[in-house]
Parts: sequence; C-alpha cells; structure tokens
Amino acid sequence: MTDTLVLTEDRGAVRILTMNRPDKLNALNTALTQAIVDAFLAADAAPQVRAVVLAGAGRGFCAGADLAEFKYLTPDQAEAVQRRADLTCRVQMVMSQISKPVVAAVHGAAVGGGAGLAIGCDMTVVGPDLKFGYPEVRHSIVPALVMTGLVRALGRKQAFEMISLGRLIGAEEALHLGLVNRITDDPLAEALAIAEVWAAAEPRAIRAAKSLFYRVAELPTEAAMQVGRDVNAMMRAFREPKA
Repeated sequence: MTDTLVLTEDRGAVRILTMNRPDKLNALNTALTQAIVDAFLAADAAPQVRAVVLAGAGRGFCAGADLAEFKYLTPDQAEAVQRRADLTCRVQMVMSQISKPVVAAVHGAAVGGGAGLAIGCDMTVVGPDLKFGYPEVRHSIVPALVMTGLVRALGRKQAFEMISLGRLIGAEEALHLGLVNRITDDPLAEALAIAEVWAAAEPRAIRAAKSLFYRVAELPTEAAMQVGRDVNAMMRAFREPKA
C-alpha cells in the first residue's frame, strides 16, 4: 500500500513524485507523510536523478493534514502525538534538505500542510485554479508545524494575516506575494521544463548552489559572505580545463 501512496516516474534525469490519495485530496495521514519523506530520500540517493518534481494526483495538490487521524492523536497518546509531530517536521523540511533541486507542480487546493509542501520546494509552479492558505485557526487548530516555512517565505505581517484570518488566496495573489514562481495552465509540464534545465546543469554546481542558498539565508551577512567565498573557490574545480 505504501508503494502506491507516492507514485514515482523517471523522465530522463528528472524524477516525478506524485502524492496519490486523490479520493482524500492527498490529505497527509501518517502513511502518506512517511511515504513522501522516503520518496525524497530515495530520489536524493539515486545517482541517475538530478532534479525532482512534486505533484498531487486528482483534483488538488494536497488538502493538508488528514483530520480523521486527529481522534487518535489525543493528549493521552503523548508518544503517538510526538512521533506524528516529528514526522510532520521532517516532511516540511525534506525538500530543502536534500541535495537535488525540487519544483512543486500545484493545482487546486494546497492548504495547511499542503501549502507548506508547496512553498517548501525550491520553486513552485501553480495553476490558475490554486486555492492556497492556512485555515487551521478557523477549525480551532494552530498551524504550528507549517508556520516557520510561511514566515520565512512571506514575512511577519503578511504571514500573520494569513494564519490568523485563515482565508484562502488564489494564484495571482500568491504570485504577487512571492509565494510562487509562475502561473500556468499546465503546472506539471512547466515544472518538468524547469527540472530539465536543472538536470542539464553540472550536478556538483547545482548541489553547491542549493546548499549555499539555504545556508546564507540563516547566517549573518559577514558569515554568509565567508561561506560564499569558500564555495566560489570550490566551484572552480567543477569546470573542465580547456585544452
């Protein structure tokens, strides 16, 4: 069963990972969440894979956490609650932690944890039917495990408005806010085109660029420049000397 929760397809050096609970709008139960983490780690370990696309089967990208599991995640099940929280943290971070670049191909709903997955990828391409947001507070839930990614992607004022009002936004507003890169009628085709550009590049350069990108975001300016200097020296080894 877990093998079918995330469908895997390789197109050349690009791996497409498709969340596959279409009858539940790809809601993130424990099994799917673990399958996503495992699929990303497998893609990162596969030498023939140079770039990854994350998509969702059916009518939407991902409806967020599967609320049906909440009845089992109660205060008297503290260990289960902690394990689920740890897993959610891992799935929200795995896209930026693997060495290979990831682009999300998003259509329809991307809410809560699904919104976190969408913007947690290195790039995000969406369809005009996008419904994006964090409605948890309206259901008496705190979007605790997706809040960090949103604040870093959006900034304090607009992020607080989104999580506290719980409204959903469309594709044009998401693009205006800088949450997504492109709007297109065919997000998967556009995401594949992006991934193919990455796959054609020198893989060591792509890995170093992605690693440096996330490191400098967390460092003070001087420390970030020092790290950049080190990578600048290292990257000269990526190019073959001309005869």
